[in-house]
Amino acid sequence: MSGIQFKMRQRIIRKFEKVGAVSEETAVTFSEAKLDVQEQCWLDYFAGSFLGSIKKTKDHKYYL
Repeated sequence: MSGIQFKMRQRIIRKFEKVGAVSEETAVTFSEAKLDVQEQCWLDYFAGSFLGSIKKTKDHKYYL
């Protein structure tokens, strides 16, 4: 993982932790997590990657 990938992943994870999106029941949308445009662009990459720390629900919500 490159430096920018690591930095963006950590920023996104911190924001999901801050709003309490730690399970499927507490999953939030990217707007509820207050992700900026750059973080939103990276979100699908991390949610679908083999890294697996960010997960996506069927109704397009995210959690850790």
